[in-house]
Amino acid sequence: QVQLVESGGGLVQPGGSLRLSCAASGSIFRIYAMGWYRQAPGKQRELVAVSGDNTNYADSVKGRFTISRDNAKKTVYLQMNSLKAEDTAVYYCNANLVRMPVDGTRAYWGQGTQVTVSS
Repeated sequence: QVQLVESGGGLVQPGGSLRLSCAASGSIFRIYAMGWYRQAPGKQRELVAVSGDNTNYADSVKGRFTISRDNAKKTVYLQMNSLKAEDTAVYYCNANLVRMPVDGTRAYWGQGTQVTVSS
């Protein structure tokens, strides 16, 4: 069984910072990519940042958010600076990985963590 557990969400004022963490656990053979998506009320889930062979960011967060990985800990981080009200959403961790016994690459999701940017 593979699990992704997120932490670090909360309430922050505009201009503030938060750091999200997501740790993968279970019988994992290899992780190809880990990333973050978000879903605001009434909107579709959207990519925020992904770290794999390349690192990509949504245009709306470039220069403000930084994704990083600790492969030994199977953990991905999202450092969010200069937060804006429009960053308010549930943030979901995603990992494309192969579990053991090996049966192909699959996408796994965390349970989500709420980020609220408000004064």
